[in-house]
Amino acid sequence: MSTIDELIAKYCPNGVEFKELGEIASIDTGIQLNKTSMSEFGKFPVINGGISQSGYYNSFNTEANTITISQGGASAGYVNFMKTKFWAGAHCFVIKITSEFISNKFVYYVLKNNQEKIMNAKLGAGIPGLNKKELTTFQIPIPPLPVQQEIVNILDKFTELVEELEEELKARRKQYEYYRNQLLSPVEVEGKWLMNGVEVEWKTLGEVCNIADNKRKPIKSSLRVAGTTPYYGANNIQDYVDGYTHDGEYVLLAEDGSTSLKNYSVQYATGKFWANNHVHVIKGLDEVLNRFLFHWFRNMNFIPFLSGGTRAKLTKAKMLELPIPIPPLSEQERIVEILDKFDSLVNDISIGLPAEIEARRKQYEYYRSKLLSFKPK
Repeated sequence: MSTIDELIAKYCPNGVEFKELGEIASIDTGIQLNKTSMSEFGKFPVINGGISQSGYYNSFNTEANTITISQGGASAGYVNFMKTKFWAGAHCFVIKITSEFISNKFVYYVLKNNQEKIMNAKLGAGIPGLNKKELTTFQIPIPPLPVQQEIVNILDKFTELVEELEEELKARRKQYEYYRNQLLSPVEVEGKWLMNGVEVEWKTLGEVCNIADNKRKPIKSSLRVAGTTPYYGANNIQDYVDGYTHDGEYVLLAEDGSTSLKNYSVQYATGKFWANNHVHVIKGLDEVLNRFLFHWFRNMNFIPFLSGGTRAKLTKAKMLELPIPIPPLSEQERIVEILDKFDSLVNDISIGLPAEIEARRKQYEYYRSKLLSFKPK
């Protein structure tokens, strides 16, 4: 920060000039592609109105190192910086700097720092959109180039660190899934089922678990009393309420409304919690550990047991038929110990990589805001 202070004191002690974005850059939209023209994989990403790419195309219409802003949809106003060549769609604003006195990356950080303000400027109730005029008149500070470059250098380092941590998290998640699959894949050998060399006995969920669905109780959001108890729905904690329906350690399986058939919703609840009627509440009996059940179900293919098409449903009858391999408790404990460590590392928001990434993001956002707070002349 001392270098920045010295540069500001040297080059702009009395503040900086502000200019409208339209004065220093061209603001255009791209060319729309039909969905049939795009593929799931390819050389050039297609950037449109969302946060991530819409697909891939075999050609590009925009060079690398370009600022983009989503024009339409729920993500209208989202600011991005494309490091590769890409195809810009009709719902994507492309910002190209036309002034030699301002850095492309500096403008990106200014816009990103004001992303919430830009997103709040979108209009329309159905499919909201961002008016080009809102961007054209957006005020950009213009400090001298040495100041701009030093700010970009600092923020680039923060960005790179977060990206490195995110890549490490992806690698760890793949590693976690690999070991989970290896540890939880029984094989039949000479008429016996073995898991990690230990014999297992196949049983159904109904044989080894207690179902506590009868205590579930849905509450409309308007009738919930605010509190500290997590209120579980099919896919996650939906709210925090007063009171509880269950107390203890339970595995929760989505009954319906799961967002993905491939990654069916499996949750783990401890202590006092409230369960609505869209989630099954399960507790293992003496021969099976709850955490073993949790990891087994996280690794399981639920599709053969679901009904309901796009809105998946796991009925109680089908749930009771779910197959579970039961190794000795000592082997369950060993598997749980290994997978719990991986789970904490890649999923726990209070420890491990997710916590580190969140801390670095907050640090980056703090310094970005501080570094880009210029007073006008």
